[in-house]
Amino acid sequence: MRISALLTGSLSAVALLVVTSLPLSAHAQNVGRCGWGSKLFSGQKGLVPQVLAVTTNGTSGNQTFAMTSGTSGCTQDGVVKSNWKTAAYIDANMNKFARDASRGSGEAVTSLAKLLEMNEADTEVFARSLQDNFSKLFPSESVTSQEVTGALREMLAADAQLAAYSANV
Repeated sequence: MRISALLTGSLSAVALLVVTSLPLSAHAQNVGRCGWGSKLFSGQKGLVPQVLAVTTNGTSGNQTFAMTSGTSGCTQDGVVKSNWKTAAYIDANMNKFARDASRGSGEAVTSLAKLLEMNEADTEVFARSLQDNFSKLFPSESVTSQEVTGALREMLAADAQLAAYSANV
């Protein structure tokens, strides 16, 4: 009994330490994209599953092995992607992006598609999807760029043709 209570308390303390030590930007992203943690908590949303996925990968050391061997959802393509450019672009161009998204065309839409590394055929679908989902992307005049970025990620993930690009947002 005492050992299980001690272990439970220790695990809670470790989880709290991990939660408080992760940068806030990591909370908004799926930080456990490969390794055993991503497999164990696949499809779950929220901070707790992300922390548990990262903790599982970190404590077992499997993510490093998975990256070098190309297993457990990891790749060996050598590409490290960051979505900070997308978030910065939306933040700096909110008004232009909102205007162009409402029309389903324009420079802001085309530029964002290039940042997301979309091919030409997908760019057309993307532009239509932005127009169709405008009220979800921009539900009010006071929407923040972080909210738009999150809604954009969800919009892309929900579309079979565009889902692969959601990881770039």
